[in-house]
Amino acid sequence: MPPFGSTQLKLIEKLCNAIGISGDEDEVRKIVLDEIKPYTDEVKVDTLGNVLAIKHGRGKNRVRVMVDAHMDEVGFFIVADDGDGIYRFETVGGIDPRHLLGKQVFVGKDRTAGVIGGKPVHLMDGDDRNRKVPVEALRIDLGLAGKAKVGDRAGFATKFRRVGPSIMAKSIDNRVGVATLIELLKHAPSNIDLCAAFSVQEEIGLRGAKVAAQYFKPDMAITIDSTPANDLPLYDGSENLTYNTKLGFGPAIYIADSSTLHDPRLVHFLSGIADAGKIPYQIRQPGGGGTDSGAIQRSLAGVPTVSVSVPHRYTHSPISISRVEDWKNTINLLHQALKKITPLLLKAGRSF
Repeated sequence: MPPFGSTQLKLIEKLCNAIGISGDEDEVRKIVLDEIKPYTDEVKVDTLGNVLAIKHGRGKNRVRVMVDAHMDEVGFFIVADDGDGIYRFETVGGIDPRHLLGKQVFVGKDRTAGVIGGKPVHLMDGDDRNRKVPVEALRIDLGLAGKAKVGDRAGFATKFRRVGPSIMAKSIDNRVGVATLIELLKHAPSNIDLCAAFSVQEEIGLRGAKVAAQYFKPDMAITIDSTPANDLPLYDGSENLTYNTKLGFGPAIYIADSSTLHDPRLVHFLSGIADAGKIPYQIRQPGGGGTDSGAIQRSLAGVPTVSVSVPHRYTHSPISISRVEDWKNTINLLHQALKKITPLLLKAGRSF
């Protein structure tokens, strides 16, 4: 497998600490371009902001494989100035308002420090304590000296940290996918044309990936993402039978989610590679959520797709947790799989 160690961990730290709210992914895009340019034959930034890179293989009858990872994260944007450093905001992407009270944020390109203010517990009555505070009632407080303008993006101010076998950071969804795709480009096999899409605006409707697929016109596609793990014990002490993925069990291969029925040929192919290489993996249990595969699959005349995700807890919150080994095994699985793709793969039967 490709090397894995301090270099890769420094990369994921840099990516997670960058702020790239949907529609304003520039910090992440700059990191990606710096990392991949020496390893690509073609690279461009399209009008939507996607980074589109190609590493050509050698020989005849090469499969054109699109591998996608979205660069954007959930966050906020400023919608009005209430004066005295107080700003109204809206959420970008799916965020539970219960996560927001008292959280530190960075606002704008200059990363002005702020806090999402709320009434302190000393001043609450019984109704206040039981009420779910809507986003419209919240404000970002930058202090009297803090300045922002309407349209500025804001992101959680959480800093990356390594804790034993885990990483903790904001935006593990989906900087772990971005870091994985960078590593695959750096060690691209010669049997395929690797078309790498670092896409934008996934969190608000899978927008960048659809445009990227129209550009690449791939024969097949693999989406790399980070999926929320529902693997904690149940509050009543009973066994958790409703998990979708679990930390520590390896990359999650999708069969179905809310937007995609994944191609059976590609599901079998990936699980077969994992079995042969003794790479731990799990099947992401069907249910809600989705990845860029939902847009790629329905592009052009249809594209065979499959998704592979690194599990993490506490998605779309100020901090998430993933296991380093799950990420390492995801890189290994995908690298081994790309080396073994041939035109025969897509000629196999589609049945499970």
